[in-house]
Amino acid sequence: MSIVITGATGHYGNRVIQELLKTIPASEIIASVRNVEKADALAELGVEVRHGDYMDYESMKTSFKDASKVLFVSGPDSDNTLRIRQHANVVQAARDAGVKHIAYTSYAFGETSQIDLAHVHMATEYAIRSTGVPYTFLRNSLYSDVFIDESLAGSVATGELVTNTGDGKLNAVSREDLALAAAAVLTGEGHENKSYNLVNPSPWTFDELSEVVSEVSGKQVSHKKVSFDQMKDYLGNVGLPAPVVELIAGIYQTIAAGETSKTSNDLTNLIGQPTQLKKLVQQALKA
Repeated sequence: MSIVITGATGHYGNRVIQELLKTIPASEIIASVRNVEKADALAELGVEVRHGDYMDYESMKTSFKDASKVLFVSGPDSDNTLRIRQHANVVQAARDAGVKHIAYTSYAFGETSQIDLAHVHMATEYAIRSTGVPYTFLRNSLYSDVFIDESLAGSVATGELVTNTGDGKLNAVSREDLALAAAAVLTGEGHENKSYNLVNPSPWTFDELSEVVSEVSGKQVSHKKVSFDQMKDYLGNVGLPAPVVELIAGIYQTIAAGETSKTSNDLTNLIGQPTQLKKLVQQALKA
């Protein structure tokens, strides 16, 4: 058995490989990467490194040679139309290389989602279905570490966690937990032609997050709820560039609208209880 991981030098792809190495030999793992030089650490672990660029069909097909399974990690490009074209290259290459099973990192509850990126993932899912190759759609939540990171130290300093999320709930999960789920699917049986919504079974609000930050830091931190425009002003005033301001405020707005409140037990069934909110905050604040 050979398992190819695309995007293997990224945080998520690399983490999946680290989990796979706990249960299968390095000789059964192949890292498909755009920049081979950045994969030296993986090569030192005994993982075969192959060049694979999502824009280059032939390179992807070569990187998939003799692969029984592929973990196709979605591309990071912000241009959604370009991203769909890149993904089509990967899917076609996997089909033409004779891959036996494609696991793809999609987006949770994508069929009903209103977030733009969900359209990219649904288009990719349909492309994979059209190949006839057995698939598993790992429909990941938004990453919790996007919201729970070292920037929380700034909220501790000011005593305020400012967002336009309102009372919206967030079903976010850490990249580490999602990587565990991917490794479980790649090394397990019975996952063909299934879709898993890998979300937190206990969504949390930013009110709850501020309470946990207060507990962990020992300093009172309140959740300051602002409007969409006020959030953009706030982010602009702290020096973030306009595209980032729009992205963050936009994500927060979808949370406020209930986009990320849906739950599922799929993740729990694969890995057990995901990392709890308090531990994530402790890790972010190094408490």
